[in-house]
Amino acid sequence: MGTTIVGYAPGAYDLFHVGHLNVLRQAAALCDVLVAGVVADEVLERTKGARPLVPLAERLEIVAAIDVVDRVHAETSADKVDAWRAVGFHRVFKGDDWRGTEKGVALETGLGAHGVEVVYFPYTMHTSSTHLRRALGERVEAAAAILAAR
Repeated sequence: MGTTIVGYAPGAYDLFHVGHLNVLRQAAALCDVLVAGVVADEVLERTKGARPLVPLAERLEIVAAIDVVDRVHAETSADKVDAWRAVGFHRVFKGDDWRGTEKGVALETGLGAHGVEVVYFPYTMHTSSTHLRRALGERVEAAAAILAAR
């Protein structure tokens, strides 16, 4: 009997959309147990400069309800080695927008030292939480301008 392959799919999972679902489905196909790492609000604020619109507890609940996810892990550190110590995964899954970047190389080097394989998936270009947040902001601004003109 072989080793059970534990996969780890970290993300903000804010404004959950089809790109998130695609990553989780693809990740689940490449491991025996899939753990989704949901990044804490404070970590997102430090690393991306903005708090998520959906609080951590709710994002954890949403992601845990996805049928291909076996467990969720709240990421309270930006260091994926900390997540590896807590979860013990063999593969980590990221969008291919990380491939070849400084962050991607650091991820490969840091986790590679612990025998973790980094697997990249095609990034869903047509939708992202950043795009959704921007579109919502534009709609709110337009509505405010209409109301102010009245």
